[in-house]
Amino acid sequence: MTQKLIFVYNAKSDIINSTFDFAHKIISPKTYNCNLCKLTHGAFSEKKEWTEFKVNSKVELEFFHIDEFEELYPKEKYPAVFEVTHNNIEVVVSPEELNKTKSTLELISVIKNKLVSINTI
Repeated sequence: MTQKLIFVYNAKSDIINSTFDFAHKIISPKTYNCNLCKLTHGAFSEKKEWTEFKVNSKVELEFFHIDEFEELYPKEKYPAVFEVTHNNIEVVVSPEELNKTKSTLELISVIKNKLVSINTI
């Protein structure tokens, strides 16, 4: 079975929220409430090291906004990273852990360490 990780951003996908989030990240990035967004994206695009990690990952990665995710899975806390196992989801990186993470490279390290601990990377 191929391992799959699901990343859920603490943001909604509609155009109004996306526009607000974009402005918030530029005007007041320290108060933006999605650390996963901050770790993976700059103001205008995805961070280079994150893109490289995604391209080179040996596991399937899927990305959702809150509204998209909650259509498929029960409500959880966000942002978070989940592992899909036998049609169930389990938290791999909790919101608390994500919020303590300070850089994109640290996030990548946390994910790799979690995958190693479950023997799949």
